[in-house]
Amino acid sequence: MTMDLRQFLMCLSLCTALALSKPTEKKDRVHHEPQLSDKVHNDAQSFDYDHDAFLGAEEAKTFDQLTPEESKERLGKIVSKIDGDKDGFVTVDELKDWIKFAQKRWIYEDVERQWKGHDLNEDGLVSWEEYKNATYGYVLDDPDPDDGFNYKQMMVRDERRFKMADKDGDLIATKEEFTAFLHPEEYDYMKDIVVQETMEDIDKNSDGFIDLEEYIGDMYSHDGNADEPEWVKTEREQFVEFRDKNRDGKMDKEETKDWILPSDYDHAEAEARHLVYESDQNKDGKLTKEEIVDKYDLFVGSQATDFGEALVRHDEF
Repeated sequence: MTMDLRQFLMCLSLCTALALSKPTEKKDRVHHEPQLSDKVHNDAQSFDYDHDAFLGAEEAKTFDQLTPEESKERLGKIVSKIDGDKDGFVTVDELKDWIKFAQKRWIYEDVERQWKGHDLNEDGLVSWEEYKNATYGYVLDDPDPDDGFNYKQMMVRDERRFKMADKDGDLIATKEEFTAFLHPEEYDYMKDIVVQETMEDIDKNSDGFIDLEEYIGDMYSHDGNADEPEWVKTEREQFVEFRDKNRDGKMDKEETKDWILPSDYDHAEAEARHLVYESDQNKDGKLTKEEIVDKYDLFVGSQATDFGEALVRHDEF
């Protein structure tokens, strides 16, 4: 298992090196909120976009095989989960939180997979010692591996991130803290560590800033070519005009944060407001389970809606 991990890490570093050696490929360090669906949002034609947004694209497909009665029953159970304070109503905020959860279900599935390999004593927690031993145990036994990869530096970086994720400072992570450790870009309190790690990767002269050449060098390798692609020239202009806000020729931590963690339009909140507006029969600004189930075809699909949309597509054809 340790050799598998070492091979994986070597492969990862090699793939990174290869990617950087291709002069026409652009490395993207910006963390954008993903789109809720790749379908067009046009409720007059279909509710497919809303289904993907509410359930996640993969889960939405499973509802298309259900009868309307089965869809309503499953939807009712989901509503009970969305109603976080159990007051019998679903608010815009609760719906927004659910949509964000549904869209990022893959993250939680990834955490579940990794959890099993790191909670070695099966106590429902992962300590730093458990993570370190499971991930870097062989490095401790072989402090000078012959593949030349700097595992110790990676371990120090992981420990710093683990401590940041561990809110109570006991070096033992709950599942939520472990999720923040593995996916720090998803948590507001972890954003500083995302910025710090990014700057360390790009800041080759270790002066605590990212200058123009470091910025370009991270995403593009000349590889002997004198002429830069147009997108590289555009990135140079972006750095000067937008990234380097105070015009001192380099990016500091705040400027780097604005670059890699932009304040995107909140698609989840917009969709939550749309679903409430369309389903709120008494216009009190929140939804009961009955109001949601009455409008079930807006939230989830079924054999009936899938068949109906197939007929519409057939007629259009």
